[in-house]
Amino acid sequence: MNYQWNFKTASVQDAAAAAQLAADIGIHPALGSLLLERGIRDAAAARRFFHPQLSELHDPFLMNDMQTAVERINKALAGKERILVYGDYDVDGCTAVALVYKFLRQFCSNIDYYIPDRYEEGYGISKKGIDFAAATGVRLIIVLDCGIKAVEEIAYAKSLGVDFIICDHHVPDSELPDAVAILNPKRTDNRYPDTNLSGCGVGFKLMQAFAQSNGIAQGRLVPLLDLCVVSIASDIVPITGENRILAYHGLRSLNTNPGTGLRAIIEVCGLGDRELTMNDIIFKIGPRINASGRMQSGGEAVALLVENDFTEAMEQAERINLYNEARKDLDRQMTEEAVELVRDLPGLDDRRAVVIYNEEWHKGIIGIVASRLTEQYYRPAVVLTRSEDLATGSARSVSGFDVYKAVQSCEDLLENFGGHTYAAGLSMKVENVPEFSRRFEAYVAEHIKDEQTQATLDVDAVLDFKDVNFDFYRQLKRFAPFGPGNARPVFCTFRVYDYGTSKVVGRGQEHIKLELVDNKSNTVMNGIAFGQSSQARLIKTKQAFDIVYSIEENTHKRGDVQLQIEDIRPSS
Repeated sequence: MNYQWNFKTASVQDAAAAAQLAADIGIHPALGSLLLERGIRDAAAARRFFHPQLSELHDPFLMNDMQTAVERINKALAGKERILVYGDYDVDGCTAVALVYKFLRQFCSNIDYYIPDRYEEGYGISKKGIDFAAATGVRLIIVLDCGIKAVEEIAYAKSLGVDFIICDHHVPDSELPDAVAILNPKRTDNRYPDTNLSGCGVGFKLMQAFAQSNGIAQGRLVPLLDLCVVSIASDIVPITGENRILAYHGLRSLNTNPGTGLRAIIEVCGLGDRELTMNDIIFKIGPRINASGRMQSGGEAVALLVENDFTEAMEQAERINLYNEARKDLDRQMTEEAVELVRDLPGLDDRRAVVIYNEEWHKGIIGIVASRLTEQYYRPAVVLTRSEDLATGSARSVSGFDVYKAVQSCEDLLENFGGHTYAAGLSMKVENVPEFSRRFEAYVAEHIKDEQTQATLDVDAVLDFKDVNFDFYRQLKRFAPFGPGNARPVFCTFRVYDYGTSKVVGRGQEHIKLELVDNKSNTVMNGIAFGQSSQARLIKTKQAFDIVYSIEENTHKRGDVQLQIEDIRPSS
């Protein structure tokens, strides 16, 4: 991919303020600028940013309907009613169900959980799930990470005497379901201070309120934060506000005392001997949880996440690891087929969006393929397959463009849709696919900005290799956890050279392992450039080149750092 490098520049006043702030708290001057960008201008605010406190979480009763929701749960417990915890089959849904189920089962023995089958029932609340609840004596369903559009389904449940509490974070329609309580910070009448919670985060707020109303020590919620951080990382919600607090303490929990199920997944991933980061969740832990719902049943992932016996958990983790291996094979095959379809689209270079359809594709993988196309072509992508009589699919977006609104603009063609800014799901009659493709492309072409169609790297600071050491890395780590709204800092070094030992690596010889030097330091800097083997010829010319990179710990050499190189270009 050809990136445009955007160098951040500060005014004279801001540069002076950043230098003073850095001096006040004892960090590298370049990192003082990072604090200013995050709205932090004094030492006290910096210390709060570096050490988020659970005491800073908002009062959960500020959320609309929270009091009603807690009262309904308390009534169910007092009357020994049967409760069902119901959620989506993705990582956010499975972690949310596991969190609420694990906490409530301490106070209620008459409780179960339910994850709909992706292929038989589809996304969200299903009639089959409601019938199961009614047949098994359930009087209250707590639904997580879905349900905000289930007007007909919840009316049906009500006719059977089954109440719903909805915990969702997706954008609602103008008509809300007739549930007992609807907890969703994206409601138009919302008064909750933070609108960016994950589905699991909304579930956590419900349990926080339940504990508060029943005099249960808030410390009993802390062991559940490992599930929260897995949802926050996997659902790619902003790492700001409450999400930063939950993710910060969730990572601590994940690293020091993870739940039995998560500990088994960590072992299966081969991560048991290292400090886990958000990237480990995104690329290792989350995909394995997701693979269960994609390839088999999301219920298996929840069963693992709530398991207390480690031996049993390891057997379950090995099983979902096999699902993940199968998922990767399908992913590779479908992505290759999708790229071929995209290449054949007429006028590809002039298109602002990509919409493709193949009725043979595996429904559980199309969201991943849409993400791959968005990364490769840097434009919004919709990938569709056939499910019974409908074309169903996933949409993914580029930075700054609201793909949910683009999908919503075609709602008269759709049977169902839902999602948020960067990801959406949708279904339509097969005969509507051509018209949807035309109108989706037209909407994107009209509303997308030129800068949103160009892959960019925002460079936070220019460094010399003499600045890049383990002390600098330790200071940088204090900005974690990283994610949207608190991006991992990216740096640039000009005029570096191959030390003579860089080489192409990887099963397909697609990566470069680098050893680099610059003119201002005697240090040989290690780096890895994933998927950039095409740059090997430039590196070996012995000419100077420029690099943009992030900094991470060298897992093979403790106390040392390595560069994760995002882009390489010849020095001018």
